[in-house]
Amino acid sequence: MTNEKFKSFVDLEIWKSTHSLVLKIYKLAKSFPRNEKYILTNQLLRASQSMHANIAAGTGRYSKKEFLQYLIIARGSAEETKYHLILAKDLGYITQEVFQKLKNEYTLLEKKVNSLITSIRSKQ
Repeated sequence: MTNEKFKSFVDLEIWKSTHSLVLKIYKLAKSFPRNEKYILTNQLLRASQSMHANIAAGTGRYSKKEFLQYLIIARGSAEETKYHLILAKDLGYITQEVFQKLKNEYTLLEKKVNSLITSIRSKQ
């Protein structure tokens, strides 16, 4: 998507924030039991990657409408990631404190995505 305010998705603050969170999730997932490698660990990593991957993909689209659709998908991926974090907490793989911190970070990111969506819609 052509945008005069940024040259690449890596210039977007929202993408930088999501990328930082994905790195945290990767670090966290290393501590999960080995038997979860292809189950919860895989799902958590995929969902967390999906958020920032969709933001990146959306910036490469030709229209604001397409970019908005990718932002909406990214927001859904944040919700999916939060669910996997709840499951990890309930299974005892992460503490309540770690869960709450990450949940809060994802909630903040969702608010930022919502703000970006609102901003783009107001300029259509």
